[in-house]
Amino acid sequence: MSFPKMSEDILLKKLTPPDPHSKVRMVLDTDTFNEIDDQFAIVYALQSQDKLNVEAIYAAPFHNNRSSGPENGMEKSYDEILRILKRINVVSEGFVYKGSRGFLESKNDPYRSEAALDIVERAMSATEDEPLYVVAIGAITNVVSAILIEPEIIDKIVVVWLGGHAFHWSDAKEFNLKQDVLATQILFDCGVPLVLIPCMGVTSHLLTTLSEIEKFVVGKGEIGDFLAKRFAEYHQDHYAYSKVIWDISAIAYLLNSEEAVLTQIVHSPILTDQVTWSFDSSRHFIRYAHHVNRDVIFKDLFTKLAKESSVKM
Repeated sequence: MSFPKMSEDILLKKLTPPDPHSKVRMVLDTDTFNEIDDQFAIVYALQSQDKLNVEAIYAAPFHNNRSSGPENGMEKSYDEILRILKRINVVSEGFVYKGSRGFLESKNDPYRSEAALDIVERAMSATEDEPLYVVAIGAITNVVSAILIEPEIIDKIVVVWLGGHAFHWSDAKEFNLKQDVLATQILFDCGVPLVLIPCMGVTSHLLTTLSEIEKFVVGKGEIGDFLAKRFAEYHQDHYAYSKVIWDISAIAYLLNSEEAVLTQIVHSPILTDQVTWSFDSSRHFIRYAHHVNRDVIFKDLFTKLAKESSVKM
């Protein structure tokens, strides 16, 4: 399959971080039940409506000890999204879509899920000056399936993906990436404008603790108590324990790329079949996150939780 080839000037323009004073169109693709960080990311995005126009949320597949398989992971994620939206009084109808039942196995056979088809439809209405930001914080099959279904959306979207590890890491075997290798290889090869936010070595800095959650999240409305309960129940022993809330970094990039998520332009990496990074300076450019400001991001998240809860009291 061939993909539209974007000029370098246009690609670099699309890779420019959003104007912090503007409002961007975005959709969110999330394996919400996989851990506990997606829940925080959804709430963070929906409580940032001054800068983010969140048009849809998609359930992504995952498979670990919290699901019996990828399809079950997607269904559990869908249900978790509904639980979150109910607690913040957001109507789910026409807003939440189910994703693929598995991970991409062939570039000739994309999953025509509700999520992939909705991405295509929304992307085709985007303009050069106002692209659709497709923020993905799970396996990338829904997004890549949309690209395979309609390659022309490459000219209409910017993908922001939390996946893989930092380029200096010994391998790229991060959870989102390693279960969806083919889709990831297509993502890096197809030329779509991409902001890559790695896990180990970059967002692994986004740690918080139960004591901090109890101080700044508990009591911040029904959704605050829900998030705190998810955090407390995720780990049995919280003595000297901290948990990474990786996924909020993708939202923070759109909100405050100057301070919260520091990035640079690099050549798109090659993901090998051994799930390691390889590099070729003749390849197209992507934007790569190399540092996150943990305190700036959590301060913004906690401030918005407090503000929303005070408004509803």
